[in-house]
Amino acid sequence: MDSLSAMSMFVRVSASRSYAEAARQLGMTAAAVGAGVAGMEARLAVPLFERGGADIALTPAGALFLERCRRILGEVEAAEDELLHASCTPCGKLRVNLPPLTALLMPALDGFMQRYPEIELELDWSERGDGVIEDGYDVVLRDRELSDPRLLSRRLGSYAQLLVATPAYLARRGVPHHPAELSGHACLRHKSAASGALDRWPLRRDREAPLLALPETVVSNTVDAVRYLALHGQGIALLPACDVDEALKSGALQTVLGDYIDDSVTFWIMWPAERNTAPKARVFIDYLAAKLCTV
Repeated sequence: MDSLSAMSMFVRVSASRSYAEAARQLGMTAAAVGAGVAGMEARLAVPLFERGGADIALTPAGALFLERCRRILGEVEAAEDELLHASCTPCGKLRVNLPPLTALLMPALDGFMQRYPEIELELDWSERGDGVIEDGYDVVLRDRELSDPRLLSRRLGSYAQLLVATPAYLARRGVPHHPAELSGHACLRHKSAASGALDRWPLRRDREAPLLALPETVVSNTVDAVRYLALHGQGIALLPACDVDEALKSGALQTVLGDYIDDSVTFWIMWPAERNTAPKARVFIDYLAAKLCTV
């Protein structure tokens, strides 16, 4: 059991490149995690991490050992799941990484929690990287299918995107009738928290027309902030249709350039293929596939 505990520490440190972050995930102190890894290195008589650099990096021996540790811990978890769920009641902690679309995803997650109260959700909204297995997640949601042969994937559904603004803003600044007119407007932009890339506004254009350089009046890595600013008349924003449905019905927001937007975003859910899918993950996947809003 001590070896398994040390393996778990080693895998978490390898994934997060941080003793402090690994300790947070494991509910331990950074000193205890460091001691656990050091003790395993002493038993193996080989260094697993490079020493002396600013970043935590694996040695060649550490990289080989990491793959073995992942398989061993995966088999242990699968064995425990088989015993724990013999009663067919899904339970236990489920680690999920999601894009920062809380208003869109929380209704489905709330319903899941009511349906499966024995499952403990650990939600990470950072969309940090795509190392599903390396980061120790049970499932991840993305707006694209990851090209990792170690993962299984399932299409959850799609949602439309709309350009919206308040009537007061449009009365003050004018209603744009062509994408080129956006250059004179306040554009509220969202960027990925993981990559830092700005979301593309899917505006149709003539084949010979140059790419449109949109203003970056506000740039935020959370969609909630962009929606808040749009609702308070600060500019035009690209938001999920089901995220602004109530505001559109009440008249708090209205759409613009609808004839130039012909794009939707598809959600995918992915999970490691190296072991049998645990019941807690299986019911989560099935529930979201049934409940997540679609166009």
